[in-house]
Amino acid sequence: MTRFFFLSTLAGLAGILSAQTTCPNPHDSNNDGAVTISDLLDLLSLFGDADTDQDGIWDSVDACVDTGACNYAADPTESCAYIDVLGICGGGCEVDGDGDGICDDVDTCVGDLDECGVCNGPGPTEIVIEDITILYDSVYAANIDTWFVYEIGADTTFSYTCAPFFGDCGDPVSYQGYDYVTVLIGDQCWFAENLRSENYENGDAIPANLSDGEWSSTTSGAVALYGEGSSTCYDYSPDGDACDESWSLDEYGRLYNWYAVDDARGLCPSGWHVPTDGEWTVMTDHLGGASVAGGQMKTDHGWYGGGNGTNSSGFSGLPGGNRYTNGNFGNAGSYGSWWSSSPNGSSAWFRYLYYNYENVFRSNVNQRFGFSVRCVRDAE
Repeated sequence: MTRFFFLSTLAGLAGILSAQTTCPNPHDSNNDGAVTISDLLDLLSLFGDADTDQDGIWDSVDACVDTGACNYAADPTESCAYIDVLGICGGGCEVDGDGDGICDDVDTCVGDLDECGVCNGPGPTEIVIEDITILYDSVYAANIDTWFVYEIGADTTFSYTCAPFFGDCGDPVSYQGYDYVTVLIGDQCWFAENLRSENYENGDAIPANLSDGEWSSTTSGAVALYGEGSSTCYDYSPDGDACDESWSLDEYGRLYNWYAVDDARGLCPSGWHVPTDGEWTVMTDHLGGASVAGGQMKTDHGWYGGGNGTNSSGFSGLPGGNRYTNGNFGNAGSYGSWWSSSPNGSSAWFRYLYYNYENVFRSNVNQRFGFSVRCVRDAE
């Protein structure tokens, strides 16, 4: 009897256990047959929190819940980041116009380099054939005991002749680490600021920091900052201390003797040159003649006694002064003087502007003077 009761009870318990395995699990919210972390998060969401992006992190402590973000399931302390145009998560590049994998804001050429290495340039002006090698083959005709030789092609070696390319006048010209503003005056393209380089175009250093005695005796190219290396310096600038070398460099550029202008190594970048006396005349004639061009060439600030101009030409002429043949510095603030590349016997021609005149003055002077220099683009 006892044994029968035990067997009956065991059978009933088995029936109960068997019945429970077929009941739906109230915690399997996605009905996948298993209670996982997703089910537990769904359960906990009943208490006021959620996991919108299903990354296992509560939204209340997750900095990114946008599944469109490329890092939504990464570090929960990071804000959402998105794939940029280069395919980089959080890269931040908005535009790659030429599709070269370099963001336009850092791309040195948005477009294509031509055969001359110029970005979006016109290409070579001439293709120069340097060598042609003719390729031959042969066949033997046994019946007549003869070899036939024939041409099968040619291998040509060639190079390009590239003309200087500067883009549109008005674009800056980068030269020896500085970007020069340019301006179109008539048909001529000019630097709209004074040269400040310490080297010739080929990279050779121009002698600098010359004492008064060295400056007065040299017959080689030399360059100076207004006020450097001299016990005598006159300042008429209304805007700053012209005898302060760092200020004068920023405001006026550098001063060069004419020997530097005449040096075969060149002061201006390739495709540019120091203007001839005749080219200065072309520019002033375009502005109405030497008697009125000065007012259009002078800046509207920086001239002693309020002798400013309109700068309607865009030349932006500033009174950078000069270094005399004895090495002294004078006239900063009241005169601006610029060399031409044209000699006149043992002297050379130059142009200058004066604070209380509208004229552009032309004269010639000892080649040891130190004046400002402008560059003009070679004729195309």
